[in-house]
Amino acid sequence: MADIIYDSIIVGAGPAGLAAAIYNARDRLQTLVLEKFYPGGQIMNTDRIENYPGFESISGADLIEKMKKQAENFGAEFKTGAEASNLQRLNDGNIKLNCGKESFTTRSVILACGSDYRKLGVPGETEFRNAGAGVSYCGTCDAPFFKGKKVVAVGGGNTAVEEALHVAKFAAELTLVHRRQELRATKVLVEKLMQKASAPNGNIKLKLDAVVVAIEGDKKVEKVRIKNVKTNNEETLPCDGVFIFVGTVPNTAFLKGFLDLTDAGFIKCDVGFLRTKVPGVFVAGDCRIAAAMQLATAVGDGVNAAMMTKQYIRDPDWWNKPISDALMPGEW
Repeated sequence: MADIIYDSIIVGAGPAGLAAAIYNARDRLQTLVLEKFYPGGQIMNTDRIENYPGFESISGADLIEKMKKQAENFGAEFKTGAEASNLQRLNDGNIKLNCGKESFTTRSVILACGSDYRKLGVPGETEFRNAGAGVSYCGTCDAPFFKGKKVVAVGGGNTAVEEALHVAKFAAELTLVHRRQELRATKVLVEKLMQKASAPNGNIKLKLDAVVVAIEGDKKVEKVRIKNVKTNNEETLPCDGVFIFVGTVPNTAFLKGFLDLTDAGFIKCDVGFLRTKVPGVFVAGDCRIAAAMQLATAVGDGVNAAMMTKQYIRDPDWWNKPISDALMPGEW
């Protein structure tokens, strides 16, 4: 293994990484996919996907199985239980990835290490996350499954308010819980939320200065217990589901000092060609800046990064060309 120099190593076997593997392997690039757990990432916890083009409904596990098999059929190699600990750019321009006691050398890297939803850490959150039991971290993905039902949403930032407004289009009633008196979202979003909440027939309610302390039910979510942070009084909210919008944590700690990261840990890149500051190192999916955090866009990122990998291997000097001068449509 140590003597092999791969054309491309992909870190992460979620949708972005698998899409990149399909394209790279199909282009006959010697491709290795490193995954610290098992292929799929967060999408494995989704038992019904209805907004991925081409599939009216498919489970995350089934989609990942199809993508992995497709990549393998084109010749991509997979190594699970391989957690990248650090990267080094060698004097010859190749890149070395260290994974515990093993190391791998490659001409290019696509970082598709994804992100994890920030958790509340309360009883019931993990138990009701799987098998459509009622806990979701993506309103865009799961709102239609709660049509005509009562739901609780948690959070106060831009994403939380935007997602809550979206979920409210489907739910019979939505209660937004936030730990402070004021929401952190931009003024225009807060005004829109307040307008909906104060409307005579509005279906949005607010519980401010409150935190969720437990999510409860039998086989599915039935209620949420919240506590007022000023009075410590507890209240029970009957509901059919809980949407948690308190942020994401990118899986990029191992890249500190090697790449430029935001304060929150997202990888900085040019969003046109997904190049990082290190020649030969691309990024794809939820771990990069400005990611849309959707399955389809993660797959698109993987495809884009793979196409740019081909361009870099063909012409390494392309790396330093500005986006406007690098390529025009049809110049492949």
